[in-house]
Amino acid sequence: MIAYLVPLALVLGLLVMSIRILPEYERGVIFFLGRFQGVKGPGLIIVIPGIQQMVRVDLRIITLDVPSQDVISQDNVTVRVNAVLYFRVIDPAKAIIQVEDYYAATSQLAQTTLRSVLGKHDLDEMLSERDKLNQDIQDILDAQTDAWGIKVTNVEIKHVDLNESMIRAIARQAEAERERRAKVIHAEGELQAAEKLSEAAQIISQNPTALQLRYLQTMSDMSTKTGSSTVFFPLPMELGDIFKVLGKKS
Repeated sequence: MIAYLVPLALVLGLLVMSIRILPEYERGVIFFLGRFQGVKGPGLIIVIPGIQQMVRVDLRIITLDVPSQDVISQDNVTVRVNAVLYFRVIDPAKAIIQVEDYYAATSQLAQTTLRSVLGKHDLDEMLSERDKLNQDIQDILDAQTDAWGIKVTNVEIKHVDLNESMIRAIARQAEAERERRAKVIHAEGELQAAEKLSEAAQIISQNPTALQLRYLQTMSDMSTKTGSSTVFFPLPMELGDIFKVLGKKS
């Protein structure tokens, strides 16, 4: 009886040790005597101890924080930039076979790509065109990690840190730009006012009665002001014509 129980216990123990349960978000890369056999999961799978080996691979999106990198921009400004990277494994076999540690490899590649891409742009582009830079970095990373079975879903630049002297310089530049715009707007206003005055002068010169109406309107406006003590001495407009004739005769 004991002779039958011992092999049965060994078989049951081996069966229990062979059972693996993988959740929906994991896959198992199976090796048979060191050779790649296939990808299994999710659910219940059997892995023979000593003969087969299984490496678990998580298929969920992984958030990778890219450490701050010292970057020299194209206009020779030193900044510290950090970013966040989102990626996931789409081919578990490649992620295990083609690279030793896909997480560490992706992290190092993200750091070097961040420095390389940002170093080709000016500081103003780093601050104002983040969406374009994010897309450029994502495209480069996605192309290079495709051989590892990894899909880069998104890249976001979080912070662009400047030293105090550069912050003051940017503030002075912004202030000068605001002053320039104010002067341009003021000059444009003066130009428009001069153009309107010139048009008004042409209209009045064609119709002398308009000047008389304008003269009366100005008198009316001044007389309605509170506390006004202005005294008007109205003169006929024809008096100006008499002075013009006398001036020509003299």
